[in-house]
Amino acid sequence: MKKVRIIGVPEHFNLPWHLAMEDGAFEERGIDLEWTDVPEGTGKMSQMLQQGETDLAIILTEGMVKSISQGNPSKIVQVFVASPLLWGIHVAAGSTRNSIKDVEKDKVAISRMGSGSHLMAYINAQNQGWDTENLQFEIINNLDGAVENLSGGSNAYFMWEHFTTKPLVDKGIFKRVGDCPTPWPCFVIAATDAFLKNNAGLMKHVLDVINLYTEEFKSIPSIDRTLANRYDQKLEDIQSWLSKTRWGQDPLPKETLNEVQKRLFDLKLIEEVKDVSEFLWE
Repeated sequence: MKKVRIIGVPEHFNLPWHLAMEDGAFEERGIDLEWTDVPEGTGKMSQMLQQGETDLAIILTEGMVKSISQGNPSKIVQVFVASPLLWGIHVAAGSTRNSIKDVEKDKVAISRMGSGSHLMAYINAQNQGWDTENLQFEIINNLDGAVENLSGGSNAYFMWEHFTTKPLVDKGIFKRVGDCPTPWPCFVIAATDAFLKNNAGLMKHVLDVINLYTEEFKSIPSIDRTLANRYDQKLEDIQSWLSKTRWGQDPLPKETLNEVQKRLFDLKLIEEVKDVSEFLWE
């Protein structure tokens, strides 16, 4: 058995991996897939790839592009979720702010620099026509940190995946003032250069298994109930999320990669637009 270390957020997007592991689908290929949840998200996962603490990561596209552009010795192997991620924009439930325009001058609570919550704050600000030079940030590490920060009177706003935070909105902990979808496929599978150099065949086996599971995922009987139970979500919310979500089985298109690079470059989040070969596993 060959051990492969993989990391991802503890969210409903990643259930296909867990089902495949529970079914022994990787073991049948001689792969001991060791999954670690990383609730801090993309900034932390980029760091773990860079430091060789994992082989693979299921990671936000824009965060991985930024990290590789800044020297992370890793590659994007393929798309994992092909649909956009819907980022909810949240304030404390008792806040008087009720729309996206109301938070223009406020600080942004983010998990860490280089995370999705950090980068999407820029995308949202640009979409709204705000001056992105004025953005200020407070680092809160993870969702629990955001609850503590916003509930503690910070007056910051916080961007996180719409359906993951929906229970907190329903409980009256957060108020959602709007949404901001990513302009590209939201999650990719990334791997370190070191892993890919020595394990190209193994990587293909991992992809064969997960792509089979994601292709068939929506047709699993009662998958909506399974998701709702495992991730403590309302059934109607999961059904809405499922209707919007498409998993991918293909490489990230070069045009999409260049679109992400150009947007990050325009926002001064990367220093240059590089050749696609620096980012994509061939």
